[in-house]
Amino acid sequence: DYELKPNEVFTTPEFIFTFSNNGTGEASRNLHAWARNYQLKDGQGDRMTLLNNWENTYFKFNEELLAELMKEAKHLGVDMFLLDDGWFGNKHPRNSDNAGLGDWEVMRSKLPGGIPALVQSAKKAGVKFGIWIEPEMVNPKSELFEKHPDWAIQLPNRETYYYRNQLVLDLSNPKVQDFVYGVVDKILTENPEVAFFKWDCNSPITNIYSPYLKNKQGHLYIDHVRGIYNVLKRVKDKYPNVPMMLCSGGGARCDYEALKYYTEFWCSDNTDPIERLFIQWGFSQIFPAKAMCAHVTSWNKKTSVKFRTDVASMCKLGFDLGLKELNADEQTYCQNAVANWTRLKKVILDGDQYRLVSPYDGNHMSLMYTSLDKNKAVLYTYDIHPRFGEKLLPVKLQGLDVKKMYKVKEINLMPNSKSNLAANENTYSGDYLMKVGINAFTTNQAFSRVIELTAE
Repeated sequence: DYELKPNEVFTTPEFIFTFSNNGTGEASRNLHAWARNYQLKDGQGDRMTLLNNWENTYFKFNEELLAELMKEAKHLGVDMFLLDDGWFGNKHPRNSDNAGLGDWEVMRSKLPGGIPALVQSAKKAGVKFGIWIEPEMVNPKSELFEKHPDWAIQLPNRETYYYRNQLVLDLSNPKVQDFVYGVVDKILTENPEVAFFKWDCNSPITNIYSPYLKNKQGHLYIDHVRGIYNVLKRVKDKYPNVPMMLCSGGGARCDYEALKYYTEFWCSDNTDPIERLFIQWGFSQIFPAKAMCAHVTSWNKKTSVKFRTDVASMCKLGFDLGLKELNADEQTYCQNAVANWTRLKKVILDGDQYRLVSPYDGNHMSLMYTSLDKNKAVLYTYDIHPRFGEKLLPVKLQGLDVKKMYKVKEINLMPNSKSNLAANENTYSGDYLMKVGINAFTTNQAFSRVIELTAE
């Protein structure tokens, strides 16, 4: 229940819809174009490739190690190094996920030079610097909770249930809103060169009771969410050009209202590339590739680094693994893949997307992006778990100009390997590619191809 005062207006969430006479593909493209033009923060702007340290170091790092990882980021060819969880807390150091959340001052034992030293190291390495925060949450083992236990959502007369050792701050409370805004404001006021925030949210609301709302508990969910948006509006008003990732453990946060304030979102903590094909296929029904972060990680080492990278490169590309775990050829491959993605990102992030072969229909998947002038396209094909000796069908492309001639070229190849794509380096009409198609699938397990098409 939500009680209204006389003449008070209650605004419900916006309802967004589109119409298509030509299937869900056109409906998706309508939503993608609308999002880039009108809804997504900086929807017309650029996106940065990045190297994140989380799966490489977890909580174990220091200034020297991070400076080395920044050099790795430069070596890889990405735009930015992103420092993840574990950089804050002094009385209750954040060396695991059970302490420190809420105490947003740099841990002096790990990082004596603070954020300024990290910004300088990144600048020296030639990359931008981004940082992880989770400002809506608190660990009971924190100075914040010791001072303000009434700022957390928790029942006064029940045993507390903790999800990931943390509680959610009560953003229906204006003082809490000021605190959360202050986390971002302090970092950016003191370090204006911080280029990016990964804004995490690792816990749902548990122990549902607001000490602030007292006898209006029915207002909690609504006022809490409105409180988050109040904070985000203040951040955007003061720092309109700082990109932020909307990150949540299970990809549960990606609503278009929040994406007014975030440039991109994290689809899922599940980064197994096979699973990601299904996850990214599903999200693409509603969201443009420009908004979807996909990172190359060490999940599912049965698959090649090439396959993992090709899966991530159909969205906004990032890396979350140590380069030292890659051999020389894999490192060279990743550098080339980053260079190719950067060269083609206008097509991938701002072009029209066509889903060609669904992973739900069999053992393969394919989708493509076409530039708005139809002069350039990027085709992705993935063999997931093909059956032994199965009949392979050609992939029929979409969105090309029937009259134009397109040169077909497979890219993202491993060093010292040649393409065995029959159509490679050949030229075909858009009409042929859409009606007859090309034989791009194989019977290999977890095998991928990235194919560039250029109008001649």
